[in-house]
Amino acid sequence: MSELRYDGQVVVVTGAGGGLGKAYALFFGSRGASVVVNDLGGSFKGEGNSTKAADVIVDEIKAAGGKAVANYNSVTDGDKIIETAIQTYGRIDILINNAGILRDISFKNLSDKDWDLIIDVHVKGSYKCARAAWPHFRKQKYGRVINTASAAGLFGSFGQTNYSAAKLAMVGFTETLAKEGAKYNILANVIAPIAASRMTETVMPADILENLKPDWVVPLVAVLVHKDSQESGSIYEVGGGHVAKLRWERASGLLLKADDTYTPGALLKQWDQISNFNGAEHPTGPADFLALLDKSMKMSPGDKGQTLDFTGKVALVTGGGAGIGRAYALAFAKHGASVVVNDLVNPDTVVQEIQKLGGKATGNKANVLDGEAVVKTAIDAYGRIDIIVNNAGILRDKAFTNMDDSMWDIIMGVHLGGTFKVTKAAWPYMLKQKYGRIINTTSTSGIYGNFGQANYAAAKCGILGFSRALAREGLKYNILVNTIAPNAGTALTRTIMPEEMVQAFKPDYIAPLVLALSSDKIPKPATGNLYEVGSGWVARTRWQRTGGHGFPVDVKLTPESVFEQWTKINNFDDGRSDNPEDSQDGLKSIMANMQNKAKKDTPQNEYLTAIASAQKTKANGTEFSYTTKDVILYNLGVGAKRDDLPFIFEGSETFQALPTFGVVPFFAAETPYNIDDLIPNFSPMMLLHGEQYLEILQYPIPTEATLVSYPQLIEVIDKGNAAILKSGTTTIDKNTGKRVFYNEMTAFIRGSGGFDGQKKPSARGAATSANTPPKREPDHIDISTTTEEQAALYRLSGDFNPLHVDPSFAAMGGFKTPILHGLCFFGVAAKAVYAKYGAFKNVKVRFAGTVLPGQTLVTSMWKEGGRVVFETKVKETGKLCIASAAAELVGGTGGKL
Repeated sequence: MSELRYDGQVVVVTGAGGGLGKAYALFFGSRGASVVVNDLGGSFKGEGNSTKAADVIVDEIKAAGGKAVANYNSVTDGDKIIETAIQTYGRIDILINNAGILRDISFKNLSDKDWDLIIDVHVKGSYKCARAAWPHFRKQKYGRVINTASAAGLFGSFGQTNYSAAKLAMVGFTETLAKEGAKYNILANVIAPIAASRMTETVMPADILENLKPDWVVPLVAVLVHKDSQESGSIYEVGGGHVAKLRWERASGLLLKADDTYTPGALLKQWDQISNFNGAEHPTGPADFLALLDKSMKMSPGDKGQTLDFTGKVALVTGGGAGIGRAYALAFAKHGASVVVNDLVNPDTVVQEIQKLGGKATGNKANVLDGEAVVKTAIDAYGRIDIIVNNAGILRDKAFTNMDDSMWDIIMGVHLGGTFKVTKAAWPYMLKQKYGRIINTTSTSGIYGNFGQANYAAAKCGILGFSRALAREGLKYNILVNTIAPNAGTALTRTIMPEEMVQAFKPDYIAPLVLALSSDKIPKPATGNLYEVGSGWVARTRWQRTGGHGFPVDVKLTPESVFEQWTKINNFDDGRSDNPEDSQDGLKSIMANMQNKAKKDTPQNEYLTAIASAQKTKANGTEFSYTTKDVILYNLGVGAKRDDLPFIFEGSETFQALPTFGVVPFFAAETPYNIDDLIPNFSPMMLLHGEQYLEILQYPIPTEATLVSYPQLIEVIDKGNAAILKSGTTTIDKNTGKRVFYNEMTAFIRGSGGFDGQKKPSARGAATSANTPPKREPDHIDISTTTEEQAALYRLSGDFNPLHVDPSFAAMGGFKTPILHGLCFFGVAAKAVYAKYGAFKNVKVRFAGTVLPGQTLVTSMWKEGGRVVFETKVKETGKLCIASAAAELVGGTGGKL
């Protein structure tokens, strides 16, 4: 196809002094556009300013024969940025809102400044630039807007409540601009890019950054802003050569009769239906609540289910003086809670109503922006706060072309700022009591955008991003955070709905969901979710993502190549779509594409040759010397306590290494092969530790020695979309020549199959046994709580992967906090077996899930003759972390040595 050009058009790029913004500016300058290069010249934290960053890019564009002018204003002065375009070139055609900063910090330590600066730069900055450009777009009946979200916004990211809120706000804002701009040929889209920049340098290693060049993002944006584009209101993730589209997916949900049988218990009784995505919709607006209400009214009364009891709990409802807030307050009081009714106008009427019914309530008239004053009322009156329903809200609806800063600021302040401030004030109390339930309020305008509500849509979608990030931070402390999009008749909806419709949509039919989500009965996953609710109906809403298209990373990506694959990129119906839930899911396709190369270094038929050769190759041997200090350090790393003298005191008569110390010497042994020679598309980021098998070949285990380990390839399995690599390592005592340990490790490597290799793994006795637990109650259960420092301690035994200690690296991998080493919690579980049944000659486990330092491990054991079958769950989540596990006892019966 012919080259996509932008001759005669004017492009404004914010934050164009480096990274992705620089790549945009240079591209459009090379394709005929006149470019306004905006950059304040500050740090990635938003500190300082300099003209140099923008000037350098302008000079580079001009040196290549292009047209460019610099602008040094902050994006919060967006009108001055657009004025530069108009004064210099007489028009503006394309606006790319790219400027951004980071202030990553856990919510408990987040300051108002950290919050305000992120919201100002990302959200208000995008609004100010778009608002200034809008009259010019309308007048010329042409405009293109790109706003920038992120995976943190789409899914929520630990330590980024401010950034997640700001970035998801861009989705609601963009969807509204798309609706308002359609009549004027103004298209607006939002992207979630993964690209190397000053910001990503702080959270990603260098080898990953090399494959995340901004050049992989620019071609998508080039297609979206071209004059021939018809795409608007859409969301794309892009990076590392991969492009995919996202959209909302709404469950068919649960519909019950909207009468007094519509209770929290009724919802909990059929909770699975709320997340039933069979026959799911893919909406661009709210459900047909009139039809739902009509259908609901024709249904028979339902089963009320269990009655929830909130006695002893304190619930705070903001905006509780009328409408939905009043319904919430009355419902909590009816179910035994003490209620703080916050309302800027009149909380007293509802307080008195509750008290007349025999309930406990107190009023608060503080503005939600004074969150500390709101929460103080709860603490002063009842000594604690358990539940927050952030419900307070106002409207300032106005077509975007007529919206002013005061309308924008007050909506962002009350809705998004108020939600932040109230929650922040309550957070220390919830952390201390290790309990909290937070219900935040978005709206269908926020999720889908709505004409005349750019401010409201941005604020409400921002609340969803905030909630998802906060849910990740709160889970460890039993603080659950969910978001609802209610449809009910209130003072707000009276301004946009006929009165008869308002009366039909009673707030009473929202409260049962809020109480269910605030209870201890909510099934897992109990946090981080979004629900639409009204008229007796509740449905969960989530993301759906296309399979997209991955472009080879060793070939320069062009807009023309993206355009050629446009149908595939946007196809939700080809069987490849999925439903990403977190940042790790969000990065999955992008990371998998990093080894997608047009020029394969090794023909596929040579992989089998390389595997056969590797299986025959003998290792030279890797020495590992250790002392009693290393033994003690390992024992402590897998949970030995201060009174376990045989494990922590070298002077003990029975001082010993735990049997699983055998996984330490082999860990750093040098293999006689390279994995990337054996399988295609190998990336260490895609490798998962699947199973571990250990034989202890010598008791007692030496407490100090020099060992030599000899790894050897056992087999490589081709699973089509993945590979399984199994290696075995024999470890001997250098002084005696006797074997001490034998390890087998199974690695599951995503994206590395399809090389016509062995299809099924071989059976090798205890090393590959399925180890299915008997269908009876366990013979013994051990409960071991790990410590916050467990990973930091265990890593000193040799596994220095930063995933287990560096929050930034963990976040890049999609984890809210550094995770515990698999071999560490393997050691904890095996130690429990050893303590109960004595020495074992071998042990095999399959890693089934992650464990966070500080979580509690519950190991269930079944003695079957000379074997102990066991499995381990994380108490806090109920999920398995070790499965298919068994230990074969010494002598067939066990016995401590």
